Amino acid sequence: MGVLSHVKVLDLSRVLAGPFAAQILGDLGADVIKVERPGEGDETRRYGPPFLSTPDGRADAAYFLSANRNKRSVTIDFAKPEGAALIRRLARRSHVVIENFKTGALAKYGLDYASLTADNPALIYCSLTGFGHDGPYKDKAGYDYLVQGMAGLMSITGQADGTPGGEPMRVGVAVSDLFTGLYATIAIQAALIHQARTGEGQCIDMALFDCQTAALANQAMNYLVSGNPPGRQGNSHPNIVPYQVFATADGHMILAIPNDGQFRRFCTAAGLEELINDPRFIDNPRRVEHRQELIGLMKPVLAQRTTGAWIAVLEEANVPCGPINRIDQLFADPQSLARGHRITMTHSAAGPISLVASPLRLARTPPTYRHAPPLLGEHTDDVLRGELGLEERQMDALRADGII
Repeated sequence: MGVLSHVKVLDLSRVLAGPFAAQILGDLGADVIKVERPGEGDETRRYGPPFLSTPDGRADAAYFLSANRNKRSVTIDFAKPEGAALIRRLARRSHVVIENFKTGALAKYGLDYASLTADNPALIYCSLTGFGHDGPYKDKAGYDYLVQGMAGLMSITGQADGTPGGEPMRVGVAVSDLFTGLYATIAIQAALIHQARTGEGQCIDMALFDCQTAALANQAMNYLVSGNPPGRQGNSHPNIVPYQVFATADGHMILAIPNDGQFRRFCTAAGLEELINDPRFIDNPRRVEHRQELIGLMKPVLAQRTTGAWIAVLEEANVPCGPINRIDQLFADPQSLARGHRITMTHSAAGPISLVASPLRLARTPPTYRHAPPLLGEHTDDVLRGELGLEERQMDALRADGII
């Protein structure tokens, strides 16, 4: 059943950060009810191609499938009073609400924290926005791309100025959204512990801007300690050398050498023994200081063999290295196969589909895979009947009025 099988989550969020958090809770067993607009749904259902092919032509984008398994989809138009009333009834029965609307947007429907906790004081209300609910940017729309730029990530990602392709670069997946989804999951689980101990709920204010800032990690600290903002330097590392991509005879490889012992083993394996006792490269701080000289000596040697040949030699010497896999190569990799990165679930319309497995490996309470990503409104009748006790005639009337 999963460690969170006792938890009910009402997911009012869409796109990525909120749905990603709700999916993690669902993987851990929570009963997640995803509320979507009738006839429209989460906009990521249309973020394609590619789209999932189904016999009846109802197809959702792969983007939607990435963050919405282990959920039941209910279509309710809460812009209408009757729809908002249904949401409030569901919230009374929920442990957690997740939403990612603009600051104040849900208050006019009576779906804000104050309104919902008046009926359910134990409710955990997790609100995800671009910039949080206070400060000068609280009303500003916040998308992952904007936040990658505004929170510093793009200033340290990409080739350096003056080199080919030297411009700020976004990361190839929406990491600001994903960081926020992960932080939100942590916060919700902490609030669930507090809820269990005290019976109290609380409001959680999660901002992409805050989470991306926190995720700058050592790069933020490099600035706070030195006073010098780090810049873009391509595939090299600001604090460790050699730790970057190198061209080989047939492509590229990653060499990741974080300590002096590994550097010495690399030099021996690569036939560069003369570098071991060179005072410029004797330890990591001096290798960082003399980065260009060292890399200049390594590049022509590494270009003499293929990636596969180098990996064989360096792994034998216990030197960290690896290829740069395409995503198809990743899922064919023996380690990926051994760890079960690809799972299969049965979609209501498409039949068996492949999804990316949860990376959580809990020995006692592992993730469970119960519901494939749902069709729009697939569980509306089941939820309204089972959770709220509505009868068929009541649902027919709501459907006729466009409320569900």
